[in-house]
Amino acid sequence: MNRFTQFASVAALGLLSALGPASAQTYNLTLCGASPGGLWSLLGAGVDAAVKKAYPGSTVTYQTSGGGLANVGLLDKGNCDLAIIHDAEAKAAIQGLPPFDAPVESLATLGVLYTWAPMQIIANADFVQEHGITSLEDIATQQIPVQVVLNRRGNIVSGIGEAMLVAAGANPENIASWGGDVQYAASNEQGDLMRDRRVDMLINSLFVNHSSIRELASAIDVKLLPISADTAQAVIDEWDIQNFTIPADAYDWVDEDVATITVSAQLFVRADADDALVGNLTKALTDNFTELQGVHKAMAPLDVELMSSATTVDYHPAAKAVYSAAGF
Repeated sequence: MNRFTQFASVAALGLLSALGPASAQTYNLTLCGASPGGLWSLLGAGVDAAVKKAYPGSTVTYQTSGGGLANVGLLDKGNCDLAIIHDAEAKAAIQGLPPFDAPVESLATLGVLYTWAPMQIIANADFVQEHGITSLEDIATQQIPVQVVLNRRGNIVSGIGEAMLVAAGANPENIASWGGDVQYAASNEQGDLMRDRRVDMLINSLFVNHSSIRELASAIDVKLLPISADTAQAVIDEWDIQNFTIPADAYDWVDEDVATITVSAQLFVRADADDALVGNLTKALTDNFTELQGVHKAMAPLDVELMSSATTVDYHPAAKAVYSAAGF
């Protein structure tokens, strides 16, 4: 062990020892999530369970909101103690990109929650066969008059979907000039548009094998389209997100791996949050991450290594100390 590593380990252990025993502390905190009933509300319940397990008598109250972009403002104003925010939303915030007027400097990462909500390009199989489409880039190469639907405007996933189209050479203006159109609709409306054949393709961030995809595939024949490495890299560079491969066995109507990109959801605190509070919360979550795993089968891959893997926004020093002491 070199001198720097020794110093870092001693500092981390010193901070952890200052946090005090779990039995001596209780917390009453608020976590900003999204709409009620979704995965984020389940994650809120998981955070509550983990904190309760470590600090009996504590409560983490889930507060509904407009989602990650709204949560940036709520956390910045101190209206919640914790907030779930996508990595791309955090990237926009710290760089002062729209919808933010200036860089937001109050965010600090506590932990990654999941990285497996890939952007899935689901197209009508008849349309794909008619035009000989094998990837998103073929839309631009052949100037196909596609009717495509993205998530509603103001949702970060909509912005990423547009970035994918732009990187592939098929920005909304080009698509319109080819006789097609780009529409915007909430996730629960996109399947209806596809089933009614009012659109040919949807692009959205969804868990692999999500129930909405299974329902759509049972109604019409669909095809999952890949993106090229160049398209992926352009969007990754813009939004600081990650590559993702949807495996061939994900759906019974897919016969090969499909390359795409993914967003991740992360738990944030204010950068000026109390060291003892953040350290205790991080330790509660790392010691009891199975409480988060158990909220939904989609959360099974979560572990402490993943929680410690964020790169978009710096970790709070007290959270970093916990991961360092755990060997990450």
